[in-house]
Amino acid sequence: MANHGGKRLLRIDLGRTKYYDAWILQKKLVDLRFNNKIPDCLLFTEHDPVITRGRGTNKNNLLVSPADLRAKHIDLVDVERGGDITFHGPGQAVMYPIIDLNLWGRDLHNYIRSLENAVIETLREFGLEASTKKGLTGVWVTNHKLAAIGIAVSRWIAYHGIALNVTTDLDYFKYINPCGITQFPVGSIQSETGKKYELSTVFNQLAAKFAGMFFYDLEKAKIEKVLEKVGV
Repeated sequence: MANHGGKRLLRIDLGRTKYYDAWILQKKLVDLRFNNKIPDCLLFTEHDPVITRGRGTNKNNLLVSPADLRAKHIDLVDVERGGDITFHGPGQAVMYPIIDLNLWGRDLHNYIRSLENAVIETLREFGLEASTKKGLTGVWVTNHKLAAIGIAVSRWIAYHGIALNVTTDLDYFKYINPCGITQFPVGSIQSETGKKYELSTVFNQLAAKFAGMFFYDLEKAKIEKVLEKVGV
């Protein structure tokens, strides 16, 4: 486990966002992080309904037409993260770390495993014993996939990240083969525990686990103030 020696980590809560807006913001923060104008950040958000297709998407994993998605008010966005197709929407806790991987030894595999471990530790706080599956990225509870993970890297700054189903309407996943996986269904904290948790509660745990695992000093910040401070 890397010791980052008390480096700052900004926690930025965006509220509910359109996927495209959060995506553009991430890329802006990646540039700022590369130029050392901001420290590492954790963005937290909940998206309006959207299906995103990563670099590894098999087009057959979208099971309905784009016109069908528009009729259901679900956006469709092609993005540069790794992985296949996935869904984001209400009731899902999304965490986007903007992280300088030079501090992680430029080890993408280790970084992704660390994201999985942060989710596993978070789920333990809700009474769930989660695990990974060999050869697959993400986090499972009783063979149900609760968290999808996909990242992109630009100049060794990582972005994109984790989507953890909390109270998500799982029917949305019927429109896709989530992450190209057909042998395991998706699940949520609610479907596994029978309890409805606020996203803010889950965000708090994710932030604490991520920061604690890697010895960051966590501090809350508002995105407007962060951008204003650097003249953006």
